[in-house]
Amino acid sequence: MQAMGMGVPDVPGHPNRLAFAGVLTLVDVASDKPPAGARGHRVVLGRKAAEAALPSLLGMGVDCNPAWDGHDARAKCGILTEAEIVGHEVVVRGFLFGRDFPELRGRLESHSEGVLGMSYELADAHVADMRASVWHLDKVTFTGAAILRRDKAAYRGTSFALLGETAAAVARPGVRATSRRIAAGREFRGLESA
Repeated sequence: MQAMGMGVPDVPGHPNRLAFAGVLTLVDVASDKPPAGARGHRVVLGRKAAEAALPSLLGMGVDCNPAWDGHDARAKCGILTEAEIVGHEVVVRGFLFGRDFPELRGRLESHSEGVLGMSYELADAHVADMRASVWHLDKVTFTGAAILRRDKAAYRGTSFALLGETAAAVARPGVRATSRRIAAGREFRGLESA
């Protein structure tokens, strides 16, 4: 497991920080469908590529669109502050701008458990063999992430959940949400030390 995070200070009750966690993508697993920009090919993000690119996730924006059906890179509503690889999952944490987008919490909470997921945004992706039916990405730079419905994501094994204030305060290295709890779509009210 490789993990990293930005040194974001804990500010209890911060009015513009709505904490979240999610599974952004899977490594060494073929996507369920082709992501945008893959010219109709399913893709596999290699573990080594994901590990090397993990630092590029930190500080990147999180976006969403009103229908939760895709990306809108110009509609940033949050920021990624932590990322780690747990098994085959790239698990991320961060904050949505709750005060700037007051309707966002209600829109997120209106979805049933397990409906929302995440999707990555990339640049400088290198495909090992462009002739392959499934493209293997061996180098990428993460440029952001989107919150969307899991049925619209290239990887249906992604997830998204809002965190309770307790979880947000302790979501630091050494204190990790299990990927199963994130995938179940449960809201976190307290995390156990790993």
